[in-house]
Amino acid sequence: MELRLLRYFVAVAEELHFGRAAERLNIAAPSLSQQIKSLEAGVGTPLFVRDRRHVELTAAGRMLLPDAREILELSASARRRLAGATGALRIGYVSWLPDGLTDSAALHIRVDEWVMPSHVQIGRVPDGGLDAAVAWAGSRDDRLDFRLLWPEPLVAVTAAGRLGKTVQGRKLRVLVDADLTSWQAWNDFAGEFAEATGARVQHIDDGGIAGSAFHDRALRLNAPVLMSPKRYTDTLPARLRTLPVVDPCPLWCWSLVTRADDGRETIAALREHASAVARTAGLHAVPVGPTWLPSRDPHREELAPHDSGR
Repeated sequence: MELRLLRYFVAVAEELHFGRAAERLNIAAPSLSQQIKSLEAGVGTPLFVRDRRHVELTAAGRMLLPDAREILELSASARRRLAGATGALRIGYVSWLPDGLTDSAALHIRVDEWVMPSHVQIGRVPDGGLDAAVAWAGSRDDRLDFRLLWPEPLVAVTAAGRLGKTVQGRKLRVLVDADLTSWQAWNDFAGEFAEATGARVQHIDDGGIAGSAFHDRALRLNAPVLMSPKRYTDTLPARLRTLPVVDPCPLWCWSLVTRADDGRETIAALREHASAVARTAGLHAVPVGPTWLPSRDPHREELAPHDSGR
């Protein structure tokens, strides 16, 4: 069983969407589909149930997933030992890392190859699967230390011909996806924002929170839609444009998450380095005017002068 095929399998199993998995792996979706079929032929059983709108693991796929993850991790661990990299700090992320985070000459930082949702990456930190994660935290956890990196102002996507230079929060549509494996963090954020502002929730089940599927839905809705912080390579279609959201502007706070009781000097240096990188890049700046944070966001106190969500 090839490690490459196992890596492809894990990506599809975590995304439950061939298009998103293909973008994460930087390969074409048809090629990924063929590789998965090759793996299924090799193991002699289907690993996924799939049609044009739905992907889920079979019983065999669910059985294989933990073993595949363990095999990939053992392989990565062996490579680290052979390379003399056992002292590296392993950092996981979701869709964004601050420029320069891995450039410290004093720290040996390795970015983990598993790109997973915020709640999954944060869960790996107290369990020791990661030394740190760059992710969004929906609430404070006493086991963890949260260092603010970037309160990212989210924007609206709307028709290119729409009049105006901004969109009020209450006039937005916010998408909530049925797939909690991939979109739990976003669903929590978007649902609370809609409740606080009066924005209209649109329930979906096709993974169209980001990427080309999101663009297609924005065109069909013909209304301003809150754009998630998930980063894909799809170019915004000419018929769409982005506009700032005001009254209030929602902030998605990216944090460096480490274990609160981790007293290693390297972790202290990583926290300081990450904060310095963010300050130097001007990432701590927030938009002028009212902003909004979820009620349990761990950074509410430090951003209190700007937060209208109290």
